[in-house]
Amino acid sequence: MATKKVILECSICGAHNYKTNVSPQHTKRLILKKYCSKCQQHTWHQETR
Repeated sequence: MATKKVILECSICGAHNYKTNVSPQHTKRLILKKYCSKCQQHTWHQETR
């Protein structure tokens, strides 16, 4: 089964900081708490469409 590449975007500043792979069966947006180098803090990053 192939995976789908997605980009994670900071919910505060909108910076595109991370790229990851998800299963194509994953229907909801992926939301992870990651470090944003622009905000210099841990923020929620969500999958862009």
